Order: sequence, then structure tokens, then C-alpha cells
Amino acid sequence: MHKVRSTNGRRMNWLNYPSDVKNIYIRLQVDATGARLCMDIQPKDAGIREIIWEQMGELKKVLDNAMNYETIWIENMHLEDGRDFSRILWELNNVSFYNENDRPIIFEFLKNRLLEFDEFYQEFKEILISLND
Repeated sequence: MHKVRSTNGRRMNWLNYPSDVKNIYIRLQVDATGARLCMDIQPKDAGIREIIWEQMGELKKVLDNAMNYETIWIENMHLEDGRDFSRILWELNNVSFYNENDRPIIFEFLKNRLLEFDEFYQEFKEILISLND
């Protein structure tokens, strides 16, 4: 259950999606309030984070169209340890990991979002890799 096959036949690991870009993390979160697929932009250098965020803004329409779900853009978030980051996410509310009846809904949501994201990301990741060099 931890792997899913993308539309191009590539197997993706649910627990460790390979962004191939330093300080960009693809995270799946599930808890008592909902499920989320998050793209966290976390370089230590605020200037690099801003450049990546601006580039994602240039790709916003393409990304929004690739995902069959509302995209939430949060430019400024803060971790408890004081680090700042930016997040792009897709969220399903009103489901709980602790409710067994919700688990198939959560699984389907995450699977679909991950497949859609992977299709977009495989096409545009070289742009992000070049920004991070």
C-alpha cells in the first residue's frame, strides 16, 4: 500500500516521494481532521525560497489545471524551531484517519492527488532543480 504506479509506469513511494530538489519536500499528512498532500519549500536561505515560490507562481495555472482539486497556496509558514517555509497543498477535510470508514476515501484522495502531482512534477521538475543549483 505504500507504493503507487504513476501514469508513465514509474513506481512512487508514498512515504518518500523523490522531489530530486534539495529542500523541497512532498509530504502526505493524515490525522483526525483530514488528509493533505503538501509541497513544502524549505530552503534555509529566504532568497532561494522566494525564487522557488516565484517560479511556482509562474507555473500556478499549469499546476492548478493539472490537479483535479483546489490548490491552496501559503507563502509564509513557520515551524516551531523558527524556520520559515512555503507550502502548496491539497486538502480533504472532514475525514479522520481514526475512522475506518474514512480510510478508503482518504486513500483514494491521496492516490489521485499524488498521481496528478507526479504528472505535473515530472514535466516541470528540471526548472526547480536548476533554480536550486
